[in-house]
Amino acid sequence: MSSARLLRLLSLLQTRREWPGPELAARLGVSVRTVRRDVERLRDLGYPVHATPGAAGGYGLEAGTAMPPLLLDDEEAVAIAVGLRAAAGGAVEGIGEASVRALAKLEQVLPARLRRRVTALHAATTPLTGPPAGPAADPEALTVLAAASRDGERVRFAYRDRGDGETRRLVEPHGLVSAGRRWYLVAFDTGRADWRTFRVDRLSDPRPTGVRCPPREPPAAGAAAFVARSLAGARPAGRAVLTVHASAAQLADRFRVTGAEVEPVDDRTCRLRTAPDSLEWTALRIAYLDLDFEVDGPPELAARLAAMAARLTRATTPVREGSGARCEDGPVTQEEPTPAPAAGR
Repeated sequence: MSSARLLRLLSLLQTRREWPGPELAARLGVSVRTVRRDVERLRDLGYPVHATPGAAGGYGLEAGTAMPPLLLDDEEAVAIAVGLRAAAGGAVEGIGEASVRALAKLEQVLPARLRRRVTALHAATTPLTGPPAGPAADPEALTVLAAASRDGERVRFAYRDRGDGETRRLVEPHGLVSAGRRWYLVAFDTGRADWRTFRVDRLSDPRPTGVRCPPREPPAAGAAAFVARSLAGARPAGRAVLTVHASAAQLADRFRVTGAEVEPVDDRTCRLRTAPDSLEWTALRIAYLDLDFEVDGPPELAARLAAMAARLTRATTPVREGSGARCEDGPVTQEEPTPAPAAGR
């Protein structure tokens, strides 16, 4: 029996809930009978491998009270360590402390060569942190949705729309998309008979139904592109439109917007259409870019920029009148009146 093949089999069983026997045999380059013998060997070693009989049956690791040892290659171990460091300060609610604990456990067992790689990457990286922006996703919900997407299992949950209306949904999850500070679920909504995107921070109590669903043709161009188009289509037309004197690539890189929000006009000009959470935030961000632009709409955005400009002007204009007023050179006091000339003798 090949020890390398046995480790490869265990690694495969850890990636999915269940594998058909013929597919495992094809992956390992052996016969189905050999797969059965290798499974028995894993059971002898204490791994809880279950078998489902029948033509549609297969093998999988049973969930138990203790997690079996994980097998990671070098690249997987480094990726997990780096990901845990990033998750410690990420936008998933309550995951920071758990990430730190998991990272401590992982680094204890990393070989010295891998620990040096992880430490070097961490030492050379400085995260740009700031105040949390927007609600965080529930890690338990993310885990449930990810597992259902992997296993092709229908899920029920309550969903709150932007108007705070709540509905119950039954969906067939396809995958999760991380878009900056937000997480989105791409799923086929059985009640609407169409593909939908759901913000994970707006859904609650996701519960797998135990019902497997046949694979569906996924949205064209993939889940990420589907979310980008959905977000662009959901924004009110003309919510914020600006003509920016920069190339579309330059603006997309500096303003951190999707390609669907930026329309090239020529090599040095583009048009930005975006629907942010607030016009105040858009005004602040666009003013900070140090790029020339014109506001095409709405008038409220232009008014906010004008008010911001007035405040900045007042803040930087020295006040020359009034007792104790300040200017760039320090406090200014009223001058004593000049004495009148003495009368001539």
